[in-house]
Amino acid sequence: MKEIRILLVDDHPVVRAGLRAMLSEFEGFTVVAEAPEGGAALKEIQRLHTLGAPLDVVLMDLQMGAGMDGVTATKAIKAMPSPPPVLILTTYDTDADILAAVEAGASGYMLKDAPPEQIRAAVQSAAAGQTALAPEVAARLLGRIRNPAPVLSAREVELLELLATGMSNKAISKQLFISEATVKTHLVHIYDKLGVDNRTAAIAVASQRRIIRTGG
Repeated sequence: MKEIRILLVDDHPVVRAGLRAMLSEFEGFTVVAEAPEGGAALKEIQRLHTLGAPLDVVLMDLQMGAGMDGVTATKAIKAMPSPPPVLILTTYDTDADILAAVEAGASGYMLKDAPPEQIRAAVQSAAAGQTALAPEVAARLLGRIRNPAPVLSAREVELLELLATGMSNKAISKQLFISEATVKTHLVHIYDKLGVDNRTAAIAVASQRRIIRTGG
């Protein structure tokens, strides 16, 4: 069996230690480096590449304190020459998180409470260039495709996330590099799809349906 070389990226040392211990139990798996946030992960990837010891998989958390988040790091990794696959391993399963990770170029998306064998299979799939999705994540993505009800676009989800932080239309327009008129148009579509008539209700419904994350 070919060795699978892994970089662990998570801001919690205890979580990294637990993952390292779990992965070391699997034949052919080797954790060659760790990083507490995205910026450090990029440096580790470049260091290993310079040493002629490239990675097979980056196991990436999404939220990492004050450091570079997983989505931003994934985008940066995928912009590198011959980038390693990035497998997201997180506690979040909202549409916003899943869509952002997929759009950033992640090869897979797993949840931290998954059984070890499921994580092992996901790492192997990612290393082989395949897609690896947790059953819950796959179900949410399939639900978006199959559900005949109006589904929020990735842009609408992104806008709704900013709305949930309390940003004004003007601030959102600057953040997304679109006009205020376009923001208002998006809001009309969001309200219509969610069956609400104001931003407070939109945020509440989106949070309840796990479209976006609120409160942390």
